[in-house]
Amino acid sequence: MLIPCEVAVKCILPSVRAMLAKELMTTHGLKQEEAAKRLGVSQPAISLYTRKIRGKSIDLEADPNVTRLIRNLATTLAKDNLSHKDFIPKFCEICRTARAKGLLCKMHKAFDPTINTEECELCITTNAVRCQ
Repeated sequence: MLIPCEVAVKCILPSVRAMLAKELMTTHGLKQEEAAKRLGVSQPAISLYTRKIRGKSIDLEADPNVTRLIRNLATTLAKDNLSHKDFIPKFCEICRTARAKGLLCKMHKAFDPTINTEECELCITTNAVRCQ
């Protein structure tokens, strides 16, 4: 039995990192090395995100709320390096928002065919799951 956080790690986390990398480089003019440093990943990982080899399993760009949260986080990251204590709640908010909108359900079903996504309301019920 796969829990939503496991699916989020496999799908949402790389997609958010890819969007953050893109935003840091295109909007804020950071080089791959600096974007990698701000995100706590390697420069080769940033290269994979920008070439859409990694972080493409779920399209979060179509959702304006998720996109807004990612842009806000990228702006904050571009201005200064965030501590883990400040970064994690912002990242978790993006994940919770995507989950609450049901953006993870299809992927969860693909990973775990036994789950009944029509009856499961774990992620979309307000404040049902509070990670951090």
